[in-house]
Amino acid sequence: MSFFKKIFSSEKKETLDKGLEKSKSSFFSKLGKAVAGKSKVDDEVLDNLEEVLVSSDVGVNTTLKVIERIEERVSKDKYLGTDELNLILREEIAGLLSETNSGEEKEFVIPSGKKPYVLMVVGVNGVGKTTTIGKLAYQFKKQGKKVVLGAADTFRAAAIDQLQVWADRVDVPIVKQQMGSDPASVAFDSLKSAVNQDADVVIIDTAGRLHNKINLMNELTKVKRVMQKVVDDAPHEVLLVLDGSTGQNAFEQAKQFTKATEVTSLAVTKLDGTAKGGVVIGISDEFKIPVKYIGVGEGIEDLQVFNKYEFVDSFFK
Repeated sequence: MSFFKKIFSSEKKETLDKGLEKSKSSFFSKLGKAVAGKSKVDDEVLDNLEEVLVSSDVGVNTTLKVIERIEERVSKDKYLGTDELNLILREEIAGLLSETNSGEEKEFVIPSGKKPYVLMVVGVNGVGKTTTIGKLAYQFKKQGKKVVLGAADTFRAAAIDQLQVWADRVDVPIVKQQMGSDPASVAFDSLKSAVNQDADVVIIDTAGRLHNKINLMNELTKVKRVMQKVVDDAPHEVLLVLDGSTGQNAFEQAKQFTKATEVTSLAVTKLDGTAKGGVVIGISDEFKIPVKYIGVGEGIEDLQVFNKYEFVDSFFK
């Protein structure tokens, strides 16, 4: 298949390979056991493969689609060797992901024609939300763009302090108020400031709690409404940050947040510290919301634009 005849930047690819190392070695040790003593892909191998994919956090629905695709190939080619299984998996998963609008980009891109481009970031505490914002600010600034950060997660003092640390590190302006301030008021001030400074991008951090979906929904709706007083079509993007190391819990959070607000893109973080990298495949397929970024390390450059071909190539290498 031509999916993999792509030119990957070697440095980015090395980081991705390294970041997915735990997921990959866990997957292959399970796959090795699933096909042990078998030379042909038969029903038993497919049953075992189903178990391997589910236990690798690919998710039940996506796993069933993958198995169905492989079954079709087995029925066409009566003798499919287990030694070909790895390549077949790569092809079928890349094929499945190519049906979503996820993972086509190779660079950090901001759509033209929106200035300032308003990016609202949501996600529960502890998933790497603030770090993702800081690393995005760094990438956009590196491209020569003028970036403003808005600390609208006023529920937690640490959130404001953490964002300040990133603002200092990346050397971009931050708009903030006291802990407990009205998040919508901070968002309003952030957009005002971005417009006054002729900024290209404004990234708004929002409160990360899901204990009461109605409150969250109301708060995010209010933040959006108030922002629209400054930029009438804001926010242009709502990015949900998920912690990949939580596996199925990331699915659950995606479900809850997509009910609470209109999420338009996803970032999956902390993939380097976990064997649950398969969750990216499942989330990308299941929610039909593009996975835009993945976190594969702690370095400032280790937030990568998610490219499905690079990802599948690294995962099944």
